Amino acid sequence: MVKINLRNFYPFCNNDIFLDIPDEVATVLLEAERQEEAYRRRMYRHKAHYSLDRGDGIEHDICFVSLSPSEIYERKITAQQLHNAISALPDKQGKRIYTHYVLGISKSEIARAEGVSEKNIRKSINQGLRNMEIFLRNISE
Repeated sequence: MVKINLRNFYPFCNNDIFLDIPDEVATVLLEAERQEEAYRRRMYRHKAHYSLDRGDGIEHDICFVSLSPSEIYERKITAQQLHNAISALPDKQGKRIYTHYVLGISKSEIARAEGVSEKNIRKSINQGLRNMEIFLRNISE
């Protein structure tokens, strides 16, 4: 006889329930568990574990053609230029633009966190965007 914990075999079991079972039944249970784990590994290795709401990028890869090396390079340069433009801004403007556009935090939440009015945040972000535009124009000329 082998003592098993039913909690290990049944996920809906919230408490430890120990049970004595015959050796043959224990062998079958362990073999079934091994086969289930092998099946999960095969599904993972062959990427057969996706669904539309998984969020692992499979849908994106299917829907969009992969980028050429020149497009990848262009995106990298653009990202570097944007980073340089944000770095050239005054500290508050740069942080506010980064927080709003990159982190996706609303202007009202930024204002609440900094203890200032939302109008000040809007003005600061708009002025920062104008400064970035001037900076980026000067780079391209």
